[in-house]
Amino acid sequence: MKQYDYLIVGAGLYGAVFAHEAKKVGKRCLVIDKRAHIAGNIYTEEVEGINVHRYGAHIFHTNNKAVWQYVNQFAEFNRYTNSPVANYHGEIYNLPFNMMWGVVTPAEAKAKIEQQRAEAGITEPKNLEEQAISLVGTDIYEKLIKGYTGKQWGRPCTELPAFIIKRLPVRFTYDNNYFNDAHQGIPAVGYNALIDALLEGTKVRLDTDFLLHREALTAEAAHIVYTGPIDAYFNYCYGALEYRSVRFEHETLQESNHQGCAVVNYTAHDVPFTRIIEHKHFETFGSAVNDNPFTVISREYSTEWKPGMEPYYPVNDERNSALLARYQQLAQQEKNVIFGGRLAEYRYYDMAPVIRRAMDLAARQA
Repeated sequence: MKQYDYLIVGAGLYGAVFAHEAKKVGKRCLVIDKRAHIAGNIYTEEVEGINVHRYGAHIFHTNNKAVWQYVNQFAEFNRYTNSPVANYHGEIYNLPFNMMWGVVTPAEAKAKIEQQRAEAGITEPKNLEEQAISLVGTDIYEKLIKGYTGKQWGRPCTELPAFIIKRLPVRFTYDNNYFNDAHQGIPAVGYNALIDALLEGTKVRLDTDFLLHREALTAEAAHIVYTGPIDAYFNYCYGALEYRSVRFEHETLQESNHQGCAVVNYTAHDVPFTRIIEHKHFETFGSAVNDNPFTVISREYSTEWKPGMEPYYPVNDERNSALLARYQQLAQQEKNVIFGGRLAEYRYYDMAPVIRRAMDLAARQA
């Protein structure tokens, strides 16, 4: 008899939720992670009393009431509302794109965009640039989309497919809430507390690389839930899937408030980083921001992924989609192995859908 019912590879959100749900119905789980900490990419570390999102900002948002109630069982969420701003050569704009050109009414803004759309004369957009101009006109595209998107993907917008920006949201209001979801916030004491609660009572081994110790670890459990890169699982036998990665520059500053909000996107192409995150604004509001004389900022640099780097954003172009299909065929042939989560499915997920998928998977296995 195997010691565990499930070996769960990855102590991030997907693995932690599955482990919790499986444990509720009496399953014996072992969770492993090659990192020295739990929580995957939502891991936070305390610096000068501030919870720093080490692997980039994570803001929880969802319209799924069941998922919202689920996470609130394990951690109290604050009222944080994502209200980023864009900095284009010192000009500040709200995101989503509210108003420009000095207009003051929705009708004036709509008329300006329609005028620029007509002048562009694009009927069938062939790339991201043409798609964006056909949606929001040339000014918004040039100031707020072109440079940022080019930096994000490492190539000109004319070389990117139109579908990436097909549903670009445009609001003719002064509401600067980035998300439209009914529920939004961040755990009041950081995401680590959420994962700690989900994994309570479950055996966890850190600094444990499944791919290096596959045979020994597989012998311990009847089933495997694998959340790592699907191509790595098969030793890149068809080649590596492509990702965009992010390099972070974290800096602690002896000032109470550096930029006035959590997220500032730098949309000009000549600024090398894509955005600056000021972490204290995720959990501290109003005059309380000044209570801590320190702040921590992170500059984010988008870069092409290479082995040894953290894979963040899948490149879902034709080549990678075809390569993924071949790996998925191999995955279907694996016995007692479940592939789930962002890396195993080669799909970008927000946190709420990850939780829902892990809950559903655990329910099917019960």
